Amino acid sequence: MSPPRSAFGASPQGAAPAARQSRFRGALDASPSRFNFKARARAWFHNRLKRSDTLTLTQRNVYILPTRAGWMLALTLLLLLVASINYQLNLGYLLTFLLAGSALVGMHVCHNNLRGLTLHLHPPEPVHAHQAVVLEVRLSSERRRARHGIGLGVLPEDGGAPALAWADVPAQGSAELRVAWRPPARGLHALPALSAITLFPLGTFRVWTVWRPAAAALVYPTPEDHPPPLPPGEPLSGGAGSARVQATGEYDGVRAYRRGDPMKAVVWKKAAQAFASGRDELVSRDALSSQRQQLWLDLNQCGGTGLEGRVSRLTAWVLMADRLELDYGLRLPGREVAPDQGPAHRSRCLEALALC
Repeated sequence: MSPPRSAFGASPQGAAPAARQSRFRGALDASPSRFNFKARARAWFHNRLKRSDTLTLTQRNVYILPTRAGWMLALTLLLLLVASINYQLNLGYLLTFLLAGSALVGMHVCHNNLRGLTLHLHPPEPVHAHQAVVLEVRLSSERRRARHGIGLGVLPEDGGAPALAWADVPAQGSAELRVAWRPPARGLHALPALSAITLFPLGTFRVWTVWRPAAAALVYPTPEDHPPPLPPGEPLSGGAGSARVQATGEYDGVRAYRRGDPMKAVVWKKAAQAFASGRDELVSRDALSSQRQQLWLDLNQCGGTGLEGRVSRLTAWVLMADRLELDYGLRLPGREVAPDQGPAHRSRCLEALALC
């Protein structure tokens, strides 16, 4: 009697090896680094490099290998040499050794084009999530000869070719290069490895170095696109009986402009600043208030879906309160930023949100 067959036409005995093969392929796909020895070797090499924001290139950290064009030139020279020996061609010998000498000189020129450079990274500016961090690197040379065709790029994690920015460094001068790197999420991130490359003058040799900067990039959360109005203010401590808490999210001193407000109540200085920056926002004086209120942005009371949604809303509120030049504070689990205003206070609040 033949063995029973499943609804898909495969016997249980034949299905077991197929299932094991499927699980094995899934394990390969789920953990490619376990079998990717090239990636593991690259990670081991990068971990051996010391992190530093300034790197001087010497013979100990500059590497050289032939390019594809260099290997093709070597093969061509070998064929020319064999043909010259076989047919006793003096002109063939001359051409072969002339090209070989040119390639040898080009190898030394290519290596010296990168050796001796000093790379210095400027501290990167904080950005919001999903934005690119701009890395500004200064290339300095103390030699009396200019250096041509210096490329700089971020090494991809998958081992692919980096996108390079190119510059020429003048003799006893410096040049600036900017490369972009997109961090994966908010928080404080170590910068990826950078690579400086040159192919000058013939393109037959590739000289490069690997550099791991010590600086870190601070990535703020992404602000919510359409946040709700700011939460209502809280009375100052000790004045709860006389202070007026507005349920509309308005604060003593200034508030958002309402239709019908007299023109003399508009804060024209803030309106001019808003128009200059491309925003259509008007702020009016709130003459009915008798005492200033404190605006607290609380993670546990801001609404939103999930931690990232609430952090995104608080980020939008911080930027909104900063534009209105309001005093505001931030409450996070385990941390509290006292009410204040200004660029420094805004940076402290955004940093706290990035690291929460």
